[in-house]
Amino acid sequence: MGNELMNKWIFVLLLFFIPISYSVAQALDADVSYQKNGFTFETRDKRYKMQIQGRIQPRFATPSDNQPTALDDYINYTSGGDELGINRARLKIKGHAYQPWLKFAIEHDFVNSRLLTYTVNVEKYPWLKFKAGQWKFEFSRERSISSGGQQMLDRSIINRIFTIDRQQGAAIYGDLGNQDISSFSYWLGVGTGNGLGSNRNDGEAPLYYGRFQWNVTGENFGFKASDLTFSEALKLNIAAAFSSNESAFTRFSSSAGGQLESFEDGFENQYKIDQYNIDFALMYKGINAQAEYHEKTITDSAKGNTKTDYSGYYVQAGYFGHSAFEWWPKPLEIAIRYSKYQNNDDSLDEAHYESAVAANWFFAGHRNKLTADITKFDIKQSMLETVNETRLRLQWDFSF
Repeated sequence: MGNELMNKWIFVLLLFFIPISYSVAQALDADVSYQKNGFTFETRDKRYKMQIQGRIQPRFATPSDNQPTALDDYINYTSGGDELGINRARLKIKGHAYQPWLKFAIEHDFVNSRLLTYTVNVEKYPWLKFKAGQWKFEFSRERSISSGGQQMLDRSIINRIFTIDRQQGAAIYGDLGNQDISSFSYWLGVGTGNGLGSNRNDGEAPLYYGRFQWNVTGENFGFKASDLTFSEALKLNIAAAFSSNESAFTRFSSSAGGQLESFEDGFENQYKIDQYNIDFALMYKGINAQAEYHEKTITDSAKGNTKTDYSGYYVQAGYFGHSAFEWWPKPLEIAIRYSKYQNNDDSLDEAHYESAVAANWFFAGHRNKLTADITKFDIKQSMLETVNETRLRLQWDFSF
């Protein structure tokens, strides 16, 4: 009831805010426009700027929209029935104040009524930037790509296992070198390590993370999927990342901290988590490819420092074929993905697999697109024949 009331109040405030802001903008000698990032208010001296953008994702899924994570999930996969609803409904506000390099960002989730992101960024120097607040820590490429800019309908099955997701904290980051093979980007930060909404860490053991990216072709093209601009020159980024944390949780998501299968609810500092990741991404003439490999070790202090090791990877590629085939519609992209993860210490030698194919029809880039995908999930155990399920989904992603 409280979440519904909060969403209603935010919506009512927005209804009044936009027309009032327009009047205020006129009085302050500011420009009001609608751009790709939403409604934009900017003073003519360029010192103040604010953009407001909404996003909604209606989705249909059959026979379920869930990702099976255990054998029982496969057995009961079709019991829930088809699903039709709003997958995401978000509001983003971002801009700068006083100086163009003093930036801010806020993101609210209406479906689950929670504040996802709030940051203040100081970006005066390209080689040394700073931010503080709550955001998706830049550990993996896949998780860092916005849910409104994904190539597939959702991230791969390994994301649930390895993401460090949103945390409260602070970080420095920047770009080094020239626009050639010497170009590098970096992120170094510290966070609470207890997930979304937590402003405290366990004892004196915060989460540390770092990401180091080699921009092989001289450009950091950001956390993006799909070569919408049809890059005439090759773009290639290669990165390695690490994270270390002590927490009561063994996994994180947009819903905060939680536990992986076979782990009990923990206490402060019970689980020490060390993980590593290497990834790459490229874009060239309508082709986009990316891949990641992860390793994660969980040390349980309540069980004599027993270690559990996970490993996983995915490979993904997309293609706009209109330059090679005259019959291929220009707005159509086809994408494929293959993923696998496993608990390397599992007595049943259990492994999870995902094979997916998607088709994107872009009306206005990622801001207005229609996506259909079909995904096959497999679970394999040493004492059991392979069990699988197939899912079909359709989604309209609309930003305004």
